[in-house]
Amino acid sequence: MSPKVSDKYKNEKKKALLQAAKRVFLTKGYTKATMQDVMDEAGISRGALYSYFDNVEHLYRELLQFEDQQDVLFFSPNDDETSWQKITNWVHKQQKEMEQIEQTLTQANSEYFLSIRDVKKQESNSYSTTRYDRIVDALTVLFQSGTKKGELQPRLPAEMISRYLVTFIDGLMLDTAHLGAEKTKVAEQVEALVFSLREMLGPASEK
Repeated sequence: MSPKVSDKYKNEKKKALLQAAKRVFLTKGYTKATMQDVMDEAGISRGALYSYFDNVEHLYRELLQFEDQQDVLFFSPNDDETSWQKITNWVHKQQKEMEQIEQTLTQANSEYFLSIRDVKKQESNSYSTTRYDRIVDALTVLFQSGTKKGELQPRLPAEMISRYLVTFIDGLMLDTAHLGAEKTKVAEQVEALVFSLREMLGPASEK
């Protein structure tokens, strides 16, 4: 009788497989990556990989969910930083990623979402929709929390500002993946974004 594998072990193993998969997708993109590539990178058997993931699409979706969850956790309100500090720190984190765009999944993300668009365009609850809603909701909660604490005095509804921010970052990230950080002038655009957010959110610390 084989020993029982703990949930903690399985979670750690899955996390390690996702990191191996990320290295593959960074190198090959989404459309050219295979399960065999991930097996080779992780140094595991076919059976071991397929016990966690059904196929490349399933694997990539799980990777996206893991990566997105890090952003959601980043927005969790706490007493160590004000809401304004938290959002500007996140924006500058995105800037650093754009300035090293080849080390992000942006290109692979583009390939992934384009590949599933036609197949899943009739599904109202597709992962792309869920993903967008999750980040917008997390930002909205952060802005509302900051308002209640008196840290922010927004001039526009929190959800509207959240959607603006997500659209801006996603668009700049995608353009930079195709054109490069120098062409899209990432630093200048982020400076303009922070200026706009300051006007919309009215942080008390800036007054």
